[in-house]
Amino acid sequence: MFFDPIYFLFVLPGLVFCLVAQGLVKSRFNKYSQIRNFRGMTGAQAAEAVLRQNGVAGVEILPCQGNLTDHFDPKTNRIFLSDGVFNATTIAAAGIAAHEAGHAVQYAKAFAPLKFRNAIIPMCNIGSRLAVPAIILGYFLGFVGLIWLGIALFSLAVVFQLITLPVEFDASRRALASLKASGTLGEQEADGAGKVLGAAALTYVAALMQSLLILLYYIFRANGRR
Repeated sequence: MFFDPIYFLFVLPGLVFCLVAQGLVKSRFNKYSQIRNFRGMTGAQAAEAVLRQNGVAGVEILPCQGNLTDHFDPKTNRIFLSDGVFNATTIAAAGIAAHEAGHAVQYAKAFAPLKFRNAIIPMCNIGSRLAVPAIILGYFLGFVGLIWLGIALFSLAVVFQLITLPVEFDASRRALASLKASGTLGEQEADGAGKVLGAAALTYVAALMQSLLILLYYIFRANGRR
């Protein structure tokens, strides 16, 4: 399992996909960060518009440091927007801020996939910490059952990433629909924001693909060991 050229045959496509997705996010964010939205609304104001459009109150919107570190914290019911989003009046800022507000709306509306994802987080965290050690230990001890236990634990992380996809796609759908309905962005501006969010969603697809390929490699090696 160490320095195994077959491992790279499995993971290389996923790695390339991840790099392409990350490059596309940066490219589209940079492009639409240069275009001011017609109404001159900041990212924070765009997030407020999405919350208001969906009848969600009590969510605090705060700035945070970093680049593309935007996120919604359900524990504190706060949206954190990065330096290039919070006060920026660009199409990209409006789209990203609205996406995070979309997560707040999901939480307020008890969106089923989000509830399921949150419910399995503790189990997935345990699985991600123990999976690889179990696989390696099982390999060296020649204990195939322990290897398969590690694979089962690793598969929990894959399930988490799989459930993440509809959560992220739905947050973007809610965001864009709200921005259009509230008149925050025009049709062409919403299209630009959609391209930014589409590229961001592609990174989640790439992460899932990479995890699936690694899982397949573990299964391939476990079958060979058996």
